[in-house]
Order: sequence, then C-alpha cells, then structure tokens
Amino acid sequence: MVREGSQAHAERMTADGEVLLTEARAGGVARILISPDEIQHEVRTIAAELDRDYADDRPLLVGVLRGAVNFLADLMQTMTIPLEIDFMAVSSYGAATKSSGVVRILKDLDEEIEGRRVIVVEDIVDSGLTLQYLLDVLNRRNPRDLRVVALLKKDKPDAIDVQVDRIGFHIPDEFVVGYGLDYAGLYRNLPYVAVLDSAAIHTT
Repeated sequence: MVREGSQAHAERMTADGEVLLTEARAGGVARILISPDEIQHEVRTIAAELDRDYADDRPLLVGVLRGAVNFLADLMQTMTIPLEIDFMAVSSYGAATKSSGVVRILKDLDEEIEGRRVIVVEDIVDSGLTLQYLLDVLNRRNPRDLRVVALLKKDKPDAIDVQVDRIGFHIPDEFVVGYGLDYAGLYRNLPYVAVLDSAAIHTT
C-alpha cells in the first residue's frame, strides 16, 4: 500500500523530471535515471562516511577528469575534515559510447602520493579496464592506502573484477549522461543522471 505522502512525493518528482527534460541542455535525453535529490542525498551519505573513516587524517582526493568533476566538487564541499585534491585525466572512450580498451594518461598527478591516504573519485565504472589501469599506476607509487569511491557502477556481466570500495548507485548497462558524464562533450551540466536516446548517438 502506498502512503499518501509517498504518492505525492512520487508525483512531484515526476513533474520535476518532466520540467527538467524540457530544458535545451536535455535535448536527446530519453529519461532521467537518478534525480538531483537522489544524487545529493547519496553524496551527503558518502561524505559522512569518509569524514568518519579519515577523521584523523588529511586524505588526498584524486578526481578522474573530466567526468568526476561534479561528483568531486560536491563531495569535497560536503566533507568537513581537512583534505587535498588533485586530478588525473585518462581516456579510453574518445567520442565513442564503448571503451576501446586502450587507456592513455592525458594528465598526471601534481602531488606525490607515497605514504599518503588516497581516495580515487570516479564518476562511473563501466568495463573496469580504465580503473584497473589507473590503480596499477597509483599502487606503484606506494600510497599508504588507496580507496575507490564511484558514483555509478554499471551492472555488466563481462566487466572485469576491479577494486571499488564504495558505490553510489548500481545502474543498468545503458549509455548514461549528466552530472559530469558526457557524450561527445555535451550533457555534463545536467544536474541528474539520464539515459541518452539512441537516436542522439551519432554512429561513425
């Protein structure tokens, strides 16, 4: 049985979603998968966990560019302990919707991480190949410990087994955009995670 309050909330969320999908930046979006409110609630939950686990430390948050920028910005502003940030840029997609399996480092860290407590902040774990490569690179630099926090993880039967310590949301194996995630450079500024309409994907 659905309570009256819950039904009203669901109806409001649906209405809000319909309004968001009429925005110019949402052209090509099929449907909203994770709402702005759901994302921010999960960010607050993860931030509280990290505050507790690193209360006596000063962790280094490593954002994986460019997709993790939104997640990292919200996460670090919600955390209340001292911390530092740095960025790495890696690529295995280009303008495609599937990983090529070839990973390149486009930008390396500015900070030394030997002996540091490092938290890798990822937007999405898809095949796991990019993250595995990244962790191999970082582990060779002898951090004190290395944790991975990912906003999204796709449920893919052929994904490799890779370290992910905290996942915000498990999602179906569909191409998603928004909240930092892009297709051909677009959609990063959507405040939600959405499924991209297949008609909006240009084949080459």
